[in-house]
Amino acid sequence: MTKTRQEIIRQGHRALIDSLGIVDAIRFLQYYSSGYGDYTQERHQWLDQTPLEDILTSMKQQAEDNNNQYDEIIQ
Repeated sequence: MTKTRQEIIRQGHRALIDSLGIVDAIRFLQYYSSGYGDYTQERHQWLDQTPLEDILTSMKQQAEDNNNQYDEIIQ
C-alpha cells in the first residue's frame, strides 16, 4: 500500500528521533534545506554548456579535495 506524503514525513521524523534523540533530530532538521528552483532544468542547462572532460576533471578534483571531509564528524 502506498503511503501518503504526510505518513512518510511522520515516519521520517519518528526515525530521526529514534535514531538521534529529540535534540539532535531538531538540530538535523534545522541544517536541512529542501532548496529551491528546478534542479533538473538547471542541471541540463549546465551540462549542455560544459564539456564532458571538464565535468570529469572537476569530479576527480572534488574527490581529492573532499577525501577527509567527514573526519571532524566521525571523531
